[in-house]
Amino acid sequence: MRRCTAILPAIVAVLLATTAFGQTQTLLTRHVRPAVASGQAKAIGTLPATQTLRLVLTLPLRNQTELDNLLQDLYNPYSPSYRHFLTVDQFTAQFGPTQDDYNTLIDFAQEHGLTVVATARNRVNLDVTGTVAQIDAAFHVTMRTYQHPTENRTFYSPDREPSVDLPFQLWHISGLDNYSIPHPAGLTRRPAGSGSQSANATTGSGPSASFLGSDMRAAYYGGTALTGSGQSLGLLEYYGTDLADLQTYYKNVGQTYPGSIITIDSTDGTSTSCVDSRSGGDCDDTEQTLDMTQALGMAPGLSSLVMYVGSTDAAIFNAMATASPLNAQLSSSWTWSPADPSTDNPYFEEFAAQGQNLFQAAGDDGAWTSSSEIFPADDVYLTSVGGTDLETASAAGPWASETAWSDGGGGISPDKYTIPSWQISAAAGCSSCSKSYRNGPDVSANANFTYYVCADQTTCTANEYGGTSFAAPLWAGFLALVNQQSVANGNKTLGFINPSLYNIGAGSSYDSDFHDVTSGSNGYSATTGYDLATGWGSPNGVNLINALAGSASTTPGFTLTASPGSLSITQGNSGSSTITSSVTGGFDSAITLSTSTLPSGVTASFSPTSITGAGSSILTFTVSSTAATGTYTITVTGTSGSTSETTTVTLTVAAPQTGSFSLSVSPSSGYLDQGQSGYAVVTSTVSGGFDSAISFTASGVPSGVTYSFSPSSLAAPGSGSTDFNLTVSRSAKTGTYAITITGTGGNQTHTTTLTFSVRR
Repeated sequence: MRRCTAILPAIVAVLLATTAFGQTQTLLTRHVRPAVASGQAKAIGTLPATQTLRLVLTLPLRNQTELDNLLQDLYNPYSPSYRHFLTVDQFTAQFGPTQDDYNTLIDFAQEHGLTVVATARNRVNLDVTGTVAQIDAAFHVTMRTYQHPTENRTFYSPDREPSVDLPFQLWHISGLDNYSIPHPAGLTRRPAGSGSQSANATTGSGPSASFLGSDMRAAYYGGTALTGSGQSLGLLEYYGTDLADLQTYYKNVGQTYPGSIITIDSTDGTSTSCVDSRSGGDCDDTEQTLDMTQALGMAPGLSSLVMYVGSTDAAIFNAMATASPLNAQLSSSWTWSPADPSTDNPYFEEFAAQGQNLFQAAGDDGAWTSSSEIFPADDVYLTSVGGTDLETASAAGPWASETAWSDGGGGISPDKYTIPSWQISAAAGCSSCSKSYRNGPDVSANANFTYYVCADQTTCTANEYGGTSFAAPLWAGFLALVNQQSVANGNKTLGFINPSLYNIGAGSSYDSDFHDVTSGSNGYSATTGYDLATGWGSPNGVNLINALAGSASTTPGFTLTASPGSLSITQGNSGSSTITSSVTGGFDSAITLSTSTLPSGVTASFSPTSITGAGSSILTFTVSSTAATGTYTITVTGTSGSTSETTTVTLTVAAPQTGSFSLSVSPSSGYLDQGQSGYAVVTSTVSGGFDSAISFTASGVPSGVTYSFSPSSLAAPGSGSTDFNLTVSRSAKTGTYAITITGTGGNQTHTTTLTFSVRR
């Protein structure tokens, strides 16, 4: 037996031991700013060794290729998986870090003196606190202070890229620097006496003819039936708020205060209150309050509005991704500059997989340049919202005209995100657009200095504030109306809407679904169709709602879907698919289920045999040993009175696996000391023409010991080896244990046993 460092014949029974937590691993994202790496930011000193920091350790998602494929299917109208979004638990099981890896990370943190202060149900984030001395040692860095190259302040940062002594790589560590301080992305106060901007509002229903959130509802929706009922909306905020300001707003404009539906959630211990400097504090809740008035003005009947308050993007976004219930519509009007623009993609991908859409303000500095700091407005997994200058026909009246707002953000991705597939066609017809990188914004709404604002426990203002900060939560409220109608039609909520928006933009009804803004400029000119000033434009009320959600249905009816839509069953076995009925128009009658076109030797059964209204039934196929191999299309019919609807399941009948396989482990016995990690090699040997993938599990692993297989499975034909990795915590109980290693493949299961000892 050998150690990793040298052959030690005298210790022949030890497992192939590594260091206590595996070899040193780099992280998958960058942490050191170019200004630090290049020396542009002058080093001043080191952070005090006893200073405490709160960090968020983020693990990478698993099965990235499968996740990419799922996201394609979820937003492909022709896929059986279309809008069949995952729950948080389903996402965690398929794509979240394993429990073993999460436990190993917890052990790692505790071994290095860090205190675990929060865990996450999707196992993506682990929140810890520790002193600078502990952080330096755990991540092999020196935490230094530097002079900021563009701001009159100092900041702290690691002097090099962090690394960890773990058997796997981490995705990111949030909280290691304060180079970029989050601030509102699109909130601007009009300079006193400024003549450079458009005139004040003249048709709003608020004080001094300023616009209210309810005016945006009248202009961009114009109806009364939809209010956002049944929908929950989430807001990202880096500071808490004083709800007295929201109460003042509603009192002053003569509307009912909706305080009972508002929840303020601290995601990482950040204060949920906000006290202005006039009262001895240093907080400004202008952004936080207007986010609420805009969202609630557009969707006054929301079931809940949640304000997620935190100090890091990692904490806030993961709270949004794991909330119960999930918010189908999310809004962010803040910006910051991460060291690596891919930092938040795991959260954004989870949003898309779970049917959540994030709207992000595109900024108030006009056309984007290569140095613009507008993150995350150019990320491909969210909807970027630009600005316009809106005129209405009257106070609280309908839309009249709209031009591009001169300060609205838009352009070619400063962070160099690759152009997403859903934007390629639009970019081809836009002369200023990049054909290689993501373009923005996607949509727009009013952002001019025309709003009524109450904030900071002081006098409210009219026609002084503007920005895309107003437009992003407005769009989130509009999506709540869309999702309300979609659910009423018996369908799913929409999830990530960009693929649908761009399909509508390319369609024949674009001019009636959107207000196409064709005049004005933010540095890029507004043109017919998609442009870099306003994207596709602003929402044209019921037309866009119907285009996204389908027309409101009054005729009772139902549809059927099958999941999975295809099955492969070996002769002599069975398999199942879930048949789901979705209803419209209040349909609530019994639906009798049946199958046709079954091949000889295959039988089908339903449990239950019928569905009443919306519901599901398990369809089980039993394939005899004599059924002919091949692929068959099975028709599933639902009948209710004179109404019949169908769906199909593709069934493949496969021959049984021939041959067999066996497992062995080397060494077959061995030990590790507490705090040590090691591995044994599991080998699969196939015979008799066996040809199948083999997956591995283990049982009998003692408490305090975690395991993993690398790789987790062997591809067909199933021959090869995998490393059985074991990590022993310092609290693991000493003793000798029989660990059973199981391989499963080709409808066969075989085992081998490792006799394993834990020593002090």
